[in-house]
Amino acid sequence: MTHSTGLFPRNFRKTFPIVVRGEGSWLFSSDGTRFLDASGQAAVVSIGHGVAEIGRAMAEQSSQVAFAHTTQFHSAPAEKLAARLLALAPPNFRDGGRVYFTSGGSEASETAIKLVRQYHLEKGQPSRYRVVSRRQSYHGSTLGAMSISGNVARRAPYQPLLAEWGHIAPCFCYHCPFDKTFPQCHLACADDLDVHLSGKDSGTAAAFIFEPVVGATLGAVPPPDGYAARIAEICRKRGILLIADEVMTGMGRTGKPFAVEHWGIEPDLILTGKGIASGYAPLGAVLVSKRIVDALESGSGVFQHGFTYQAHPVATAAGNAVLDYIEQRNLFARVSPAGETLRAALASLASHKNVGDIRGLGLLLGVEFVKDKATREPFPKEENIAGRIRQAALAEKVLTYPTQGCVDGARGDHILLAPPFIISQQECALIANALQSALSKVFPP
Repeated sequence: MTHSTGLFPRNFRKTFPIVVRGEGSWLFSSDGTRFLDASGQAAVVSIGHGVAEIGRAMAEQSSQVAFAHTTQFHSAPAEKLAARLLALAPPNFRDGGRVYFTSGGSEASETAIKLVRQYHLEKGQPSRYRVVSRRQSYHGSTLGAMSISGNVARRAPYQPLLAEWGHIAPCFCYHCPFDKTFPQCHLACADDLDVHLSGKDSGTAAAFIFEPVVGATLGAVPPPDGYAARIAEICRKRGILLIADEVMTGMGRTGKPFAVEHWGIEPDLILTGKGIASGYAPLGAVLVSKRIVDALESGSGVFQHGFTYQAHPVATAAGNAVLDYIEQRNLFARVSPAGETLRAALASLASHKNVGDIRGLGLLLGVEFVKDKATREPFPKEENIAGRIRQAALAEKVLTYPTQGCVDGARGDHILLAPPFIISQQECALIANALQSALSKVFPP
């Protein structure tokens, strides 16, 4: 462990090992310690660490042209990757859709906000600007992205800086905000959007953004059957756009290229990042449906927005190399069976008196810890259960992604598991064993 004298850390009260090498599902620190990356480094790493082909592709592109500004040039790797992403997307993105490349998920959210606004301007509806989202959601750390996020803890310090555009109920059956049970609830959480859009400010709503499977904030929560379709129907009825935030769930993480495909819906915009380059380069993207492209192209023809490093040639070359690797090894098809293997390994945890729920889709799984299993009562925030589980698993050399606040923004502890798609059965067993050990330490008999 070492203290950095120059690097600004996320937490001044923690020390961090220096990572020197990655291989497959493992990371190695400077002192030789080997860590099993059960979280995919924040659900980023999909193909595994240390894949030499990706670095070679980036070096080859860099030796040809490393940078060209998009006000003057497009590049071959960006054009190629855009076409490949659109081919993986739902039908309404093909034959006329476009891709706007960014350097990550927060920039993708910011781009989507502006695209939504400009779409409504092009359509002669200047009153529409609000992007509605859900409580207990997360869409990025920049100010616009944080405004549409519903993560209480991450918003709190910056509240005076954030726009308030409206949040509806989360879709979270384990802790239903309406104290109902599916299917008798009749999807009350989806209908909350309709209620919101029927209010006095309905004419200012421009779009609704949601994570198809809620990632870090709730801990891998998929919706019940019918939820996504109901949300899409409400958006169409109310004349607003639908944005699927797939920064975490996209590029195969749930077993399909994009998670919305599990429910057969067609959003107007899809945000992706993290897995698009598997962490080998900073890269995100906004997939823009033909409907929106046509409005801008036949209208002003100009999108008043831009980043210096958008559609970066080396970053998009990395994205192409990662997609090559996935296709050559059929890794998208591997996700669902690997997820089932990991779920089976975790099944032994379910009988523990403080494990409330094991949930998720594909290789995006969450384990929630509760004080009372019968009532689903969470632990007090100050007990920091998720952090203690993380630390105890770290002692077993297994890396997890802990978060608090899944119940009400403050209380509620879970860890997120999102290992690389190449995770083996033996490695799944190691994850489960580390969590069993962590449970015994945090909750001694």
